[in-house]
Amino acid sequence: MPGRTHRNLRLVLASALATLIVIVLPGTQAHADPTVAELEAKIQKIWGEAEPLIEEYNGVHEQYKKNKAKQTALLKKIEPLQRQVELAQLRVGVISAQIYKGGQADAFNAVITSGSPQILAEQLSFIDQIARENQRQIQGVSEMKAQYDTQKLPIDQLVATLAKQDADLAAKKKTIEAQLAELQKLRRQAYGTSGTTGSFRPWPCPAAYEPTKGYKVASFACKQAGKPYVWAAAGPGSYDCSGLSLAAWKQVGVYLPHQSRAQRASIPYVSRANLRLGDIVFYYNPIHHLGIYVGDNKIMHAPSAGDNVRMADMDQAGPIHSFGRPG
Repeated sequence: MPGRTHRNLRLVLASALATLIVIVLPGTQAHADPTVAELEAKIQKIWGEAEPLIEEYNGVHEQYKKNKAKQTALLKKIEPLQRQVELAQLRVGVISAQIYKGGQADAFNAVITSGSPQILAEQLSFIDQIARENQRQIQGVSEMKAQYDTQKLPIDQLVATLAKQDADLAAKKKTIEAQLAELQKLRRQAYGTSGTTGSFRPWPCPAAYEPTKGYKVASFACKQAGKPYVWAAAGPGSYDCSGLSLAAWKQVGVYLPHQSRAQRASIPYVSRANLRLGDIVFYYNPIHHLGIYVGDNKIMHAPSAGDNVRMADMDQAGPIHSFGRPG
């Protein structure tokens, strides 16, 4: 009897546990891990939203730095005038204080000692002329300073606007980077520690030799293969897309702004049929990506956050907008 009772008790407990599992976990079922293709689709979707914002940030930030430099230069230009105003005001203040403090007594003493009101009048007239001359100087300097203040005002307003945009864009980009960082964890799970599916430079790079600046540009870009993408970076250890072209063309003495759209606006167009090594291939509309042409229909570019500078087929890097040639 005791054995049968224990068996019955075990059956009752097992039945109760099964019922509890059904009640508590009614929808429990196995979920398959996302595939590599699904992860890449998520990454590309978020990156499609992130890269235009990053390029916009680069443009605003560059304009902010330029206008900040203008503001500093103008303030330095105004500074000597401000000192002149202060010195002139100080001189007149001293004269005024002297007249106020001892003017009547001095005049009385002058009358007594000189015995001539005419001498006193000449003395007071001389003091008055000095005061008027100082006042004239102050007015002239103040007018000049007012002109500079007028010129400085719009720059101050612009810098304030750009500073706000700079902060807003930085906050937005920080949010997107946090999302990308989470997705990159999954990407590393899918690909392993390398995070890639192949070589960063699987073909000859540049494809051929040309005795041009463009060849030097392309050669420099090829040597950056494998370096990580970092937003707003222009080397030497990391790059974003426009930072790579900026650094590459800097090697041959050509300055480019640190933004893809600004680079497009600053250089002449060329046709696809006339592409040469070092030319820049612009992508999307509005433009928010670019690569450096290295020959044989290939580019070097910094694709996206979590990726590395790499060689790619020109037509597979995105929808081509246009081609340009600096220099």
